[in-house]
Amino acid sequence: MARGAEFLGSEVAILCGAMSWVSERNLVAAMSNAGGFGLIACGAMSPELLDAEIAGTKTLTDKPFGVNLITMHPQLMDLIAVCTRHEVTHVVLAGGLPPAGSIDAIKAGGAKLICFAPALSLAKKLIRSGVDALVVEGMEAGGHIGPVSTSVLAQEILPEVADTVPVFVAGGIGRGEAIAAYLEMGAAGVQLGTRFVCATESIAHANFKKAFLRASARDAVASVQIDPRLPVIPVRALKNAGGELFTAKQREVAASLDEGKVAMAEAQLQIEHYWAGALRRAVIDGDVEHGSVMAGQSVGMVTKEEPVAEIIAALMGEAEAALAKRG
Repeated sequence: MARGAEFLGSEVAILCGAMSWVSERNLVAAMSNAGGFGLIACGAMSPELLDAEIAGTKTLTDKPFGVNLITMHPQLMDLIAVCTRHEVTHVVLAGGLPPAGSIDAIKAGGAKLICFAPALSLAKKLIRSGVDALVVEGMEAGGHIGPVSTSVLAQEILPEVADTVPVFVAGGIGRGEAIAAYLEMGAAGVQLGTRFVCATESIAHANFKKAFLRASARDAVASVQIDPRLPVIPVRALKNAGGELFTAKQREVAASLDEGKVAMAEAQLQIEHYWAGALRRAVIDGDVEHGSVMAGQSVGMVTKEEPVAEIIAALMGEAEAALAKRG
């Protein structure tokens, strides 16, 4: 992990995945204070809200932390400017290839840039574009996911690019033995999200945490796209009435489209907006039946509420024991 820790400026190369509404100042600061690396989930925040969140995080930690920005955010360049003003050390771009000018703006601001690589061809393209590190995230992860598993992506991408830039593996990791295996394959570190949702320092509603503690891997399912005209990036979340309502919402919007009641752009926007409100309802308001309880398949390994420092210590202990056995 030395290479990943040096790149991040942390004690251990474990990033806390950026989870909207969950990865805010309290969890981010706790993660960095415990020796890992916290990431603020900017999501749909305005530049003003991100400015306040970064400032708030700085009052809770003097350790490095990063900001995760969504590439399709209409004010992406303004958000990058906020990160530059605060001298954020690392910026993560998620949700698609970086738009024109964003890479140069981030690098000009002095931050290191991390991007997601869902395929080997894209990993190579991103490296040529000047990205400093990659995250390889498989479909076992929570939230928006791609179609390929973590183990397959790691086998495809690590041997090809791990010598060129640090690569962090993510998706479905819940124990240190898995961390050890990916490190042996060439990863510089890992990213975990689901494992930290039930941290003591996480502000997620008690109901949200209870849902995690009760769930098994098979409860974390991917959403289904009903109509090809309404593209839905699959979202992995715990099975509940909200998931069924989303399917119904897609049918309703598709019918409106058929009847000419809404234009295509408006129809697609309605689908996107459904998730934005549904996640907040679950995380903040505690409506785990009708909200979106985004969770990765490692949710079955989340068995109790405990401090971030103890979670990291357990993961590192398991990883070290696994490596010692092989040695």
